[in-house]
Amino acid sequence: MSRALYRGASGIGGKPAAVAYDAADEARYDPKEPSENGIGAGGRGRKRHLVAAAVKIGVLVLAAAALVGSVAWAGSLYAGRGAAAAAAAAAAHRGYRRLQEQLVTDLLDIGELAGGGVRAREVEVCAPEYENYVPCYYNVSDAVDVADLGGGVVISYERRCTRDGKVPCLVAPPWSYRIPVRWPSGKGFIWKDNVRISGQEFSSGSLFKRMMVEEDQISFPSDAHMSDGVEDYAHQIAEMIGLRNEFNFNEAGVRTVLDIECGFGTLGAHLFQRDLLTMCIANYEASGSQVQIALERGIPAMIGSFASERLPYPYLSFDMVHCAKCNIEWDKNDGGFLVEVDRLLRPSGYFVWTSNLNTHRALRDKENQKKWKTIRDFADNLCWEMLSQQDETIVWKKTNKLDCYTSRKSGPMLCDKIHDPESPYYQPLNPCIAGTRSQRWIPIEHRTTWPSQARLNSTELDIHGVHPEDFAENTANWDSMARNYWSLLSPLIFSDHPKRPGDEDPQPPFNMLRNVLDMNAQFGGFNAALLKAGKSVWVMNVVPTNAPNHLPLIFDRGFIGVQHDWCEAFPTYPRTYDMVHADGLLSLEKRQKHRCSTLDIFLEVDRILRPEGWVIIRDTAPLIEAARSVVTQLRWDARILDLDIASDEKLLICQKPFIRKQ
Repeated sequence: MSRALYRGASGIGGKPAAVAYDAADEARYDPKEPSENGIGAGGRGRKRHLVAAAVKIGVLVLAAAALVGSVAWAGSLYAGRGAAAAAAAAAAHRGYRRLQEQLVTDLLDIGELAGGGVRAREVEVCAPEYENYVPCYYNVSDAVDVADLGGGVVISYERRCTRDGKVPCLVAPPWSYRIPVRWPSGKGFIWKDNVRISGQEFSSGSLFKRMMVEEDQISFPSDAHMSDGVEDYAHQIAEMIGLRNEFNFNEAGVRTVLDIECGFGTLGAHLFQRDLLTMCIANYEASGSQVQIALERGIPAMIGSFASERLPYPYLSFDMVHCAKCNIEWDKNDGGFLVEVDRLLRPSGYFVWTSNLNTHRALRDKENQKKWKTIRDFADNLCWEMLSQQDETIVWKKTNKLDCYTSRKSGPMLCDKIHDPESPYYQPLNPCIAGTRSQRWIPIEHRTTWPSQARLNSTELDIHGVHPEDFAENTANWDSMARNYWSLLSPLIFSDHPKRPGDEDPQPPFNMLRNVLDMNAQFGGFNAALLKAGKSVWVMNVVPTNAPNHLPLIFDRGFIGVQHDWCEAFPTYPRTYDMVHADGLLSLEKRQKHRCSTLDIFLEVDRILRPEGWVIIRDTAPLIEAARSVVTQLRWDARILDLDIASDEKLLICQKPFIRKQ
């Protein structure tokens, strides 16, 4: 178990929370003005350059000498006999290496001072049209109106990532951007200028059914997009399933919900009060984005679409899939969209569909009758049972009996082993029934209910190939680390003489953070520790595509997450997370060859992080030192902390400043 964190380490501090960025700043970082950087015209610039070069050469010589000396010294220690001697030698070597690393760091700091502050050039701020830039998707800039593209233009919003799509600059917020309102008040209203809404959408009237726009804010009444109110709607769904009311969802095995085109997350906000965790997905939208507004409210959301690719979630992961007047044509694609819903649902899970097509009036039309019959036949061929229909809403239940598939006369085949990956990463839709061979094929009514679900038992861990001892150790470690992390989330950490964590330090409020992203979630231990500590957060648990895939385990714990390649842009809008956490990600990326740079990854973190948001990076000491030099290019406040006197790892705590582009 980790000990308390030590704050006695070098850092960069003293920057104000809001940094004005104007034309003078542009000139200072212009490579055509080298004298402004202290390395250009004039004897003074040449002198500084020569001094800096001399110091760097001296650093290299000293570091090489220290390295040779340490190798020889360690070799003499290892010449001793016995396990005790070897252990003592290893401990001594670790201590000596730490001294080496500190020596090199201090010499580099001295070199910067002697060289007149010569350091890596800070990254420039993007032009204003990139305020809402989302790489990998079609982006309509402020200079182009969607209406100007013409009614006959078909815009594809499918994810397409290329290296050419990256922008090597800092995506600044709009000039009128304000720090979001804290949870739970933030779910009720947001600042209007924090999201992109066009006047054309207001004139259409489509958004007024779901939100109220005032002078500088947007509010979301509880009955925003349901005619009888979201509480009545949730109660109706519970009754259709056979429950007394929505408070019984957990007892029926419902914890995770996928909400397709969520209408700004009103249902998810309501279900969160009932201990249900709802993930909203919707297409990329140039303005009036459901995902951007839901995240601004503090509701889990990400860009995703039912088009030609499978969503980046494991099969058998959601207890309920919900679609209220979403724009998915379920009768198209030979039932492929319903097959994808079936892949995501656990056995006995529910598909809730609310549509105008389901009313008696709509079914008077022969074309609507044909669509309805096609959808009903597709559902029957998937072995779904229609539980109930009330007004516009229908609830189907996925079968939990494997023999149903063999007794069908028609319908999709069962996926063979080769075409049945547990966690496909943007692979094409596959018209076969997935997950039937998995040990995770367990009906939701037979699963451990929330909140005990987060503590997987030995039988459940065995399904994922995880030893209970390793899981228990991971849990205990994160319980300790989460407490220490929370005490560090204060600008005081960047002062010249920060205090040690203690009772005299003011603790950050429990609701200081809401949207948290874990870049290398592993077992989801950081998520579990934050909830155990009573923090009002939800965590997007990201499993890198080049890491062991524990995403099914994360979902089985009742959490949510996604697979992602960190050399690509994350499927979200700028300024959507309060904190980004990365444990061991730098080591993971270092083992991969011919991939993106650390700067590329941190530029993406900066894009999705809110102003005054936090970054916590835990990794080996050399990688943390290297990362610190990168984050200074992004203008983040940063400080390095020692984790434990016996640990080779360090902690990098960063806060993103509030940069305004004039």
